[in-house]
Amino acid sequence: MLLNLHVKNFALIDEADLDFREGLNVLTGETGAGKSILIDSVNAALGGRVRSDVIRKGADFAYIELVFSVDGEEKKEALRRMDISTEYDCILISRKIMPSRSIHKINDESVTSAKVRKVTELLLDIHGQHEHQSLLHKQKHLEILDQFASGENAGLRQQVADLYREYREQQEKLASYDVDQEFRRREMDFLAYEIGEIEEAGIRDGEREELEEVCRKYGHAKQLTEMLGRILTELGDSENEGAEEAVSRASRDLHEAAGLDPALAGYCEPLETAADLLRTTHRELVDYLEDLSYDPEELRQMEQRLDLIHRLEAKYGTGTEAIALALEERKEKYLEWEEYEERKAATENALKTCEERLGAASEALSACRRAASEGLAASIRQGLIDLNFLHVEFEIHMEKLPEFTRQGVDSVEFMISTNPGESVRPLGQVASGGELSRIMLAIKAVLSDKDRIPTLIFDEIDTGISGRTAQKVSEKLRVIARDHQVICITHLPQIAAMADYHFCIEKSSVGDKTSTNVRQLNEREQIAELARLLGGAEITKTVYQNAAEMKELARKAKESNR
Repeated sequence: MLLNLHVKNFALIDEADLDFREGLNVLTGETGAGKSILIDSVNAALGGRVRSDVIRKGADFAYIELVFSVDGEEKKEALRRMDISTEYDCILISRKIMPSRSIHKINDESVTSAKVRKVTELLLDIHGQHEHQSLLHKQKHLEILDQFASGENAGLRQQVADLYREYREQQEKLASYDVDQEFRRREMDFLAYEIGEIEEAGIRDGEREELEEVCRKYGHAKQLTEMLGRILTELGDSENEGAEEAVSRASRDLHEAAGLDPALAGYCEPLETAADLLRTTHRELVDYLEDLSYDPEELRQMEQRLDLIHRLEAKYGTGTEAIALALEERKEKYLEWEEYEERKAATENALKTCEERLGAASEALSACRRAASEGLAASIRQGLIDLNFLHVEFEIHMEKLPEFTRQGVDSVEFMISTNPGESVRPLGQVASGGELSRIMLAIKAVLSDKDRIPTLIFDEIDTGISGRTAQKVSEKLRVIARDHQVICITHLPQIAAMADYHFCIEKSSVGDKTSTNVRQLNEREQIAELARLLGGAEITKTVYQNAAEMKELARKAKESNR
């Protein structure tokens, strides 16, 4: 059940805080006051698309928060499977809308809009102003039938969907075998060339790095030889005294001086160390220079080998692993072409088997739907009678489609007759806008009993109706509200009178600022609001009395049916 709706800086709403309760919660207000803005805010919080201009002028962001109570261990377990905590028997869903992005949260943890939609499917169902128009599309009829039969056919529908995906994959795989002999030969020749190219190269792990290091070193051999020659000359050689001999001689002189003055002894060791380092460095540089000699032909071969590796990596992927993977892929593809006829035959058999399984599952699903359609048709027919369809026939026709679909092989269409003696015809050809609205209400009532969704929101379900029909709609909403929380936006006094809790939506202007405000009405204010709905521009004493009487009759009707 929806306990609280908090809206801030959303369209015309500066800030609104509504506490909803069990039963029928009704919202009314003048045309243009912003009644549907509240439903828009709920839709936004539940992951619906919004434009950045829904942020109230002058604000940095819009914020919507919904607090739901969660009853029933089955529902709690379903939420826990989605990693949603129900520790306090309630969950908090919020959305912060900023000009460049939105942040969705459940229990203060950031989530995706898709997860929000999945979670709230268990908690709330919204019937928007124009949703009844979806009844004009046959695909909606199949969806409604499956919702009604969800307990019986959910497993079959999933099985059909899985088999259909496998069926399509096998079809696409078989289509890939539709090639001529010449194309197949060319493909095998090309694959054989690439396989031979990779295998002949025989690249070792780390070979490219080793070659790059050697080529880099010998590529600078001449420059290194010249630089090291100068360095060794400066350190000292057989013809010239360098730094090494000078430091050694200084070390010997310092030892003699220390014999004359012991205070100099502390400087001897550092100078000896420096001399040793110079001798070691000189010796190692000489060894390095001797190893630097190379065979130009060997270097040329290494460079050619490195070019080959670079070319293969550019073609098949960087690194020996990527090249090995490319080799295995080409070998597998070559084997596929080599075993072309056998694999094609195997795919044909697999497709045939899958088609048989899909056909059997689709037939089982169709049988389940046909059985459920009788109960759904009867329930909707009774619901329509309750909604003042005096002479109504309602049937569900099913036909077999010529091809498989993800939903099976069924085409479902609702058929109706609202006049005595007339045969049933497709719903879209018969029903007016007001009738479609009532039919959708009847369907929602049936499905809500089936799915046990705790909260139902109706946004102007009363479109196109009045008089006795409006009274019947109010009675149907009252019946639904016995077992569900119902939140209804309406402009009809018959529905408003039936409210257990009545909220008024008002628009006000101060200077150049327009705001939409929502407040809960007490009993006296409810009667005044009913009088406004009844009387229009002028509220006379008679109109007010009529409003009070309507509210009293609604109270008695609710008490008599408890």
